[in-house]
Amino acid sequence: MGVSPRKAAAAALVSGGGLTVLTGASIGLVVAEAKLARKAIGRAEQIPPRADGLFGAHLAWAAERPLRFAMLGDSTAAGYGVELPQETPGALLAGALVAHTGRPVLLANLARVGARSDSLAEQVDGVLADEEHVPQLAAIMIGANDITHRAPIAEAAAALGEAVERLRAAGCEVVVGTCPDLGTIRPVQPPLRWLARHWSRKLALLQSQAVTAAGGCSVPIGALLGPEFASRAELFGPDRFHPSAEGYATAVSALLPTLASAAWRLTPRTAIGLAVVESPQVPPEASAPAAVPPAALDAVPSAVPSADPADVAPVEAADVPEGGTIPLVRPAPAHPGFPRPSLTDR
Repeated sequence: MGVSPRKAAAAALVSGGGLTVLTGASIGLVVAEAKLARKAIGRAEQIPPRADGLFGAHLAWAAERPLRFAMLGDSTAAGYGVELPQETPGALLAGALVAHTGRPVLLANLARVGARSDSLAEQVDGVLADEEHVPQLAAIMIGANDITHRAPIAEAAAALGEAVERLRAAGCEVVVGTCPDLGTIRPVQPPLRWLARHWSRKLALLQSQAVTAAGGCSVPIGALLGPEFASRAELFGPDRFHPSAEGYATAVSALLPTLASAAWRLTPRTAIGLAVVESPQVPPEASAPAAVPPAALDAVPSAVPSADPADVAPVEAADVPEGGTIPLVRPAPAHPGFPRPSLTDR
């Protein structure tokens, strides 16, 4: 992680870091620590495993199209450092969405190792290229490379906001995991660690503001998980910078509630393991029973005792859905013989 003297001097005040003024000697120390940290972490050269495709195929049937889900961002979103496709954040989130919505999920991961916020425009171009298959739901994890490459944080947040705005204009729900707390990176030592934490928090705040203004939802990954990552070395991979498989699972657990909530807004008629089916419409004239003479009713003995009116709950108008029919609920089909949609199904 390189830090220029200009950046170090600009961060003369760091909240909670115990650093109030950076002297010339301190600036030199920060620059030296940045070089050592970069050497210890090394370059990201591996290619993350791909997990794109259909999740929950056993739930696919003719009347249930897959939920189209896109993963965008940097190496954290791509799952750098894990060995198996199912350990990547995209796969973990897609599998969880299947369980939460009861419908198949079609994942497309366009995240790239080393991506910064200004790279999101290209990724959004990719997911919006086919107007017939625009994602309905997107998760973005971005920000760490903006800090390590000393990008102006206001411009980085603005680029993220523009990406979210474009996705929202296309009808896509967007959830953003904001910049992680880089003060938890073990190869980074004080005072550089204090500066990294300060810059991370400042970028995360600006990201949250930009995402909200663009109509998306933000999850403060650094604030939620910073203390846990700082105390648990096993959450980091071998380079001690990128998360391990357990670290990715921990980050996914923070994103999932907001992402699942967004998915439910898209699929209000589905539930966990259930599919809602409308009862058939019956013409009013066919539903009215024929009149029965009072004398005939008196001649029929009652086999069921009369109910106490106080024990009978009234049917409220709000309980009857539009159209006057009461929905029936049945288990969603899970037989492998049901038709499976193609990857281009909406």
